[in-house]
Amino acid sequence: MNVEQAREYCLSLKAATESFPFDDTSLVFKVMGKMFALLDLESADYIALKCEPEYALELRDKYSAINPAFHFNKKHWNSVVLDGDADDVLIRHLIKHSYDEVVKKFTKKMRTEYDSLQTI
Repeated sequence: MNVEQAREYCLSLKAATESFPFDDTSLVFKVMGKMFALLDLESADYIALKCEPEYALELRDKYSAINPAFHFNKKHWNSVVLDGDADDVLIRHLIKHSYDEVVKKFTKKMRTEYDSLQTI
């Protein structure tokens, strides 16, 4: 998977937005204002994704392309090399898993607003 494919998939998810809140090279994806992914456009070879802690450890043991994310909480965030041993199907799954991890932590008010949004 390349950086543009990863970007397109992130934006295809319900209520996903993109922005550059940190600098000109760190493209952040959010759902309802909560970050679920970060693409480093400078190196354009990895994506940082939120992950359930036990699953994160399993993935790191199994794939050399998946490591604790730099500058993030290592318990909850993985860095996934886009052209490593994690294939496109797995990367899409991990993006969706990250998105779902964020959505499941929504407050009741956020959940109601999210549920009322139309999908494209």
